[in-house]
Order: sequence, then C-alpha cells, then structure tokens
Amino acid sequence: MSFFQEPPRLGNQYDDDALLQSYLARQLPEELRRSVTEELRELGELSGKYFYEFQLRDRLNEPVLTQWDAWGQRVDRIELTPLWKEAEALTAKRGLVAVAYEQKSGALSRLHQFALNYVIQPSLDVYSCPLAMTDGAARTLLQLGNQELISRALPHLASRDPATFWTSGQWMTERTGGSDVGLTQTVARQTPEGWRLYGTKWFTSATTSQMALTLARPEGNGPGGKGLALFFVETRNADGRLNGILINRLKDKLGTKKVPTAELTLDGTLAVPVAGLTDGIRNMAWMLNVTRTWNAMGSAWAMRRAMALSKDYATRRVQFGAKLAEKPLHVDTLAGMEAETHGAFLMAFRAAELLGRMEAKVATEEELLLQRLVTPLAKLTTGKQVVATTSEAVEGFGGAGYVEDTYLPRLLADAQVLSIWEGTTNVLSLDALRALAKEGTLDVFHADVERRLATAKDSGLKPCVRAAEDALEHARSWVSGALANPMGLEAGARRFSLTLGRTLELAMLVEHAQWCLDNGHGPRVLAAARRFTRHGVDLISDMDLDDSRLLA
Repeated sequence: MSFFQEPPRLGNQYDDDALLQSYLARQLPEELRRSVTEELRELGELSGKYFYEFQLRDRLNEPVLTQWDAWGQRVDRIELTPLWKEAEALTAKRGLVAVAYEQKSGALSRLHQFALNYVIQPSLDVYSCPLAMTDGAARTLLQLGNQELISRALPHLASRDPATFWTSGQWMTERTGGSDVGLTQTVARQTPEGWRLYGTKWFTSATTSQMALTLARPEGNGPGGKGLALFFVETRNADGRLNGILINRLKDKLGTKKVPTAELTLDGTLAVPVAGLTDGIRNMAWMLNVTRTWNAMGSAWAMRRAMALSKDYATRRVQFGAKLAEKPLHVDTLAGMEAETHGAFLMAFRAAELLGRMEAKVATEEELLLQRLVTPLAKLTTGKQVVATTSEAVEGFGGAGYVEDTYLPRLLADAQVLSIWEGTTNVLSLDALRALAKEGTLDVFHADVERRLATAKDSGLKPCVRAAEDALEHARSWVSGALANPMGLEAGARRFSLTLGRTLELAMLVEHAQWCLDNGHGPRVLAAARRFTRHGVDLISDMDLDDSRLLA
C-alpha cells in the first residue's frame, strides 16, 4: 500500500489561460494591455499558489455568530474567516472594485476590472459576493444622484485603502418572497430622528458590511413594488453598536459557506431614502445590472477553476495503464467541458463590455437595447453552464471528488448559487421577454449575432455559422407565433431564452475563433466553437401544457 495519489496543482492562473490572453489582446489597445499584464500576472501567481493553498488550509473555517457576551449583553458579532480578512485587504489594494470607478481605462474599465477579478476570485472563497453588492451599491448611488449619500459612501466603496474600504449589503429577500420583492413587508416610519425601518430580512448576504441598500414600504404607501422605497442603511452607529439590527441566525447553506449570510430583524433601524419614497424596485435596476454581471463572471471563473484542476489531474492520475490525459473518453469529456467554459467566458465578458460602455456614456442606442437583453441572458445561460460543468469536474475525480477534504465538492456546491442568486433561471427568462417587449430589441440582437457570424472565413466554422443562424431564425419565428398565446409564451420562456443565450455564445465563439486564426493564437477556439455546436444550440420545442400540468 505504498501508493499515494498526487493531487491536482495550479500554475500561474494568468499565464496558463490562453483564452483570457487572446481575448485581452483582441479587446484592449496594446498600451493598455501591456499596462495591466504585470498586475494580472501577479494576481495569477497569488491565485494559483498562495491563496489557493490558503483556501485548502482554511477549508473548515466558517463565519461564527456570537449573539451574547459573557454578561448577557446582546452583541451580535460575526467573526469572519482568516482568508476573507486577507481578501478584504487585497481587494482594496488591488482596486478590485475601485478600477471601475477610477475610469482610467474609460469604457474599457469594466473589462480591466473583471479581468483582475476573473484571475483571483476563484481562490478567495466567494469573497466576490460582497464585492458584487458593493459595486452595485456604488453604481446605484451614482445613478440616482443623491449627492449627500454619494459623498458619504462612495469614497469608502471605491477606496484602495484597507483602513477606509467599505463593503455593502443588499437586503431584499423576505419570508414573503425572494423573486417577488413587491411583497416586501418591512415598514418605514418617519420619526423625529429620521426614517426607521421595522421588519425581517430573511436572507442577507455579507452581513458584516458597513452599509446596505434595502427596500421598505413607507407607512401609507400602497401595495406592490410601486409603493416601496429604496433606503440607505449604515449598519453601525457612531458608538459601534448595531443600528437597530438583530442577527437572528446565520444560514446553513448548501454552498458559499464562507459567506456570512444571515436572517435579520430590523427594529427601528435608522435609514435614509435614496431617491424619494416610491419606485424602489425601479431604482434597484442599476444594482441588478451590476450584480447580474458579477454573477455571470462568477460562473465563468468557477468553470475556469474546475477546468484547471481537472486538466492538471488528468496528467497525474493513471488508470488502466495510462494517464487520464491519454484516455480518449476522458479527453472527450474534458473537451466538452472546455467548450462550454469558452462560451460562458465570452458571454460574461460581453455583459461586462456593455456595462462599461453604458457607464462611460458611449453606448449607442443599439447597445443600450442589447445590454437590457444580454445581461439577463448572460446570467441565466452561464448559471446553467457552471452547474453542469462543475458537476462533470467533480465526477471526473471519481471518489476523491466526493470527499470534502479534497475541497473539490466545494466547486459544485458553490456553483449552485449562481443559478439562484439575483434571479433564478425562470425569473431571468421572464426578464428577457420583458426586454424584448421594447420595440426593435430582437432585431438589434439578430443583427449583432449576424455581424459576428459574418466574420467567419475558415471553412471549419461553416457548421457553426449554420447552426447559429438556424437557431436564431427558429427563435424569431417561435416568439412571433407565441405572442398570441401568453400561457404558451411563458411556458416556453426558459427554452427560448437559453436558445438566445447559446446562440450568442456560439456567434461570439465563431468571431473569436476567426480572430485567433488570423492573429496567431491558434485553432483552439475554433475547436471550442465546433464542439459547442455539437452540444446543441436550439433548445426550443413546443410542449403540451396539459401534459405539463399532469406531470407537475
């Protein structure tokens, strides 16, 4: 019994990522690309070595809630994990939020920011969760234009100094519903000291943040989303005590165990209206633009980490007389996973690109229409891809993939949140339909896909172009016919939206594959486009609603 299996190892997570390098070479001006390469390489080394090893050592640590001190005083103190404490300092110093607001790269600032996060975040135990909400809060405050709150919060949210850096929570979910926030029961009452909030928030991530944006219904307002207002809350008073907040418990979740997700009671929490006393849901739109983009990016970097570990392990594990990397069936499985990872990567960065152009105020009318559709498509499409890919990755390790102390099960458990948080697949599919209700959106989407497909010159891409065109035409004809049948339209919304998402991913794979062939980056993306095509793009099929009711 002298054999011990060598575990998977990671190299520099920038140097080892040919797709990221080719994408940045294509999208960034040469001077900008050169200026960010050194930092990407430094983060890549930290991601593959120091923080990955830290992550393995820190596996058993989770946030700890202490509700009472030794003398019976209510303290509600959460102790974070050691890795999260270092991740907070790293975030500030490296500008993982700040880069987007410094705007040194103009409309490309979002690509710069998300490239940094893409490289380092897989080794930071889902510290991206509070960063997504921090980023979303900063953008929301800026867009809504409350100068007092901007002056108070933005220097902290976009700080590069760990001593002054803040994160922000996003407190929306209540017992009445997560997706249907119009059912919010938290009440806002005006008092001599200011507005105070009363209610329960059932699921609040990053509860240790210094501030939060939350919804409440001012007394006297009507029901539904129209009657809600968006409020700014600082979580602690000047004396350091919680601001009318009781932490009832930390949630015991399937994954994202390192994220301190809590159930809160708001009992007279002082708060400030961000933009009037109505239209709270509408005022959250910019928050969702940002957090859904982070969600899609999180799917892309989680898939990248699963692939990096899987491919390295395949060179170390010998079964039936050869390494897994030499076994045709295992190679075929890895290839399918890698093709999906390529598609998710391009989709996530497309959402980031559109967000950056909007923020820099250089987006065309067509791009504004596209952003409204592409953001939910990116979130829902990549959210399904990451669960399937990490599941395959865990299976590819055999029994070791099912054993917690290898850390491998965390890949799958953490990935599952990405199809849930910020809107489930079904909710985002309905959001995509709402985006298409704006006249001209589908035509703009169609033109964008066709423009990308038109770049294909290599004969090997012809089947990919044909599959994308066929799927897009089927989607157009289906939605046109379904408009007369609202129940059928809703029932098919998921298959329709996933078809649009996968069609756009394939079109971007085709475009990037041709660019790589033309610019000396090789045929790897071509292979990804061809494999992605074989997985299927058109998921639309008419289902019998009566059968669905019987089965459900």
